[in-house]
Formats: sequence, C-alpha cells, structure tokens
Amino acid sequence: EQTARAKGVDLVRVEDGFVRSVGLGSDLVPPLSVIVDRTGIHYDPSRPSDLERLLNEETFSAATLERAAHLRATIVEARISKYGAGSEPTAPAPSKANRTKRIVLVPGQVEDDMSVLLGGQGLASNLELLRRARKLEPDAEIWWRPHPDVDAGHRKGAVDDAAAMEHADRSVRGGSMSDLLDQVDALHTLTSLSGFEALLRGCDVTCHGVPFYAGWGLTRDLGVVPDRRARKLSLDELVAGVLLLYPRYLDPVTGLPCPAETLIARVAQGEAENRLGWVQPVRQFQGRIMRRIRAIGGGRP
Repeated sequence: EQTARAKGVDLVRVEDGFVRSVGLGSDLVPPLSVIVDRTGIHYDPSRPSDLERLLNEETFSAATLERAAHLRATIVEARISKYGAGSEPTAPAPSKANRTKRIVLVPGQVEDDMSVLLGGQGLASNLELLRRARKLEPDAEIWWRPHPDVDAGHRKGAVDDAAAMEHADRSVRGGSMSDLLDQVDALHTLTSLSGFEALLRGCDVTCHGVPFYAGWGLTRDLGVVPDRRARKLSLDELVAGVLLLYPRYLDPVTGLPCPAETLIARVAQGEAENRLGWVQPVRQFQGRIMRRIRAIGGGRP
C-alpha cells in the first residue's frame, strides 16, 4: 500500500465473495464470486469501502428490492451459505415453540484473519468471545461451532474442547452453517459472515466487533461503529447492496460472468462442482498432518 501510494498507482483490493464456492477456500477450492473494491475493503471499518458507500448512498429501486427479497428466499430455502448448500441436520433442535431455552450459536473464526485483526475491536480470541457470549446470555443454551478452516488444520484459532465446554453447552462440527442457522434463535459473533447469513434467516445477531453488516439498524452492536454508517436499512436493502451490487459472479457451467441469481441457482441445483477437484484431497491430507504436528507441539503452529 505504501509503495503504491509513493508511486501514485491506484490500489484495488480483491477478496472472496460472500457466496464463494462449494468447498473451503483453505482446501484450494477456487472462488465463484469475488469482490473488487477501489476505495477500501468491506472488512476494514477504519476506512470507507465501496460497499459502505453503496449501503449509505444507493437509492434501491422497487425492482432491485424485489430481486433481493427473492434471492434471500432462495438462499434460505436451498440452505445456501458461503461454502455451498447444506443438507438436513443430523441432530435437529426442538422446534422454537417447544423450547425451554433460547439457543445461541457462537461461531469460531480464524484468529489472524484480516477481518478479525481490523474489525475485532482488539478482540481476537475465540475462547474470549465464548466467555463474553455466556456472560451476556446466562440462561441460554450456547452452541459452539469451531471454524472449519481451523478444524481442517490450516489456520489459527483452535480452542481446546474442555475449555470451550466451560462456557458452551454443545460443540457442533460437520454439516453446513445454513443447517445450524435454521435451528438457532440467535448468534454472537466478532466479524463472521455467519452473522449476515443469520440475518437472512431471521435470527437475532449480536456483533462484538464491527463487521460490514453492523451499524445499519439490523444488529445489536457492542463494538464502536463508525459514524459514517449513518443510515438505517431494511434487510432487503442490505441484501441488495451486499449480494446484488457489490460482488462479481462466475457461472460455473459456462465460465462467464453472471448475476447473483445464476450462481445461487447453480449451487442450489448441484451444478457448482469444484473445477480443480484433484487439489482438494491433497490439501485435506496436508491439514491432517498439520493438526498432528500441532497436537504433538502442544498447539504451537
């Protein structure tokens, strides 16, 4: 960044989109959507971004909001999250009408991820996030969800199961994020995209950091949201900016650029296969080796 500024060269940041692929990025599954931001980047609340400008200034037409509502309904019905479509949960929770406790999901994050370092308000520990969630939700049933990249052995942020269970009632692994979000009442997060996905499904969302979806009147914000976010948005206005206007999408069937609806339909219909599928087993084997090394070394990378 300093070199670009010194040479007078425009700096453009490129990042994964919010519906990324069927499979993990850490397994080297290539993305089917990307973000190209010429102002900043969505996960850095210290400066403006193209997304923040969109959400602050865009006049969303009735047609755009209708598209957003339809896209949101399709994503929820098809159980789609960042890494593909879900399946029926193996251990469903009791229906909301029959519950005696509110169920709160706390998803783990990669502790050295840029969204955590830039938007975490100084908090980067998954264990501390769990502790804070329990303090704020003393009567809830708390579900702890380790981050899949961390569980795969690729990234930093592992929490010892015994330590996690001091604050959580249940540890949930496997399945997709969409499966879990359909079962819970609320979510506590630092900056995870799962908070946005929870909003799509009508969950209460508490943000301990400042993710891109905080500060628009749809979340409980514990972090210091920048004054630049001065507008209150409806859920479909947020969806329109975040999913329709900000990212760029690739049709996995034709290999051509496409609107969000096309990619969502491909994922829902099982037509978004990993085009570099031979790499994934190699990367998964590498993750298993790294987990063993960390276990032998007492958790050190």
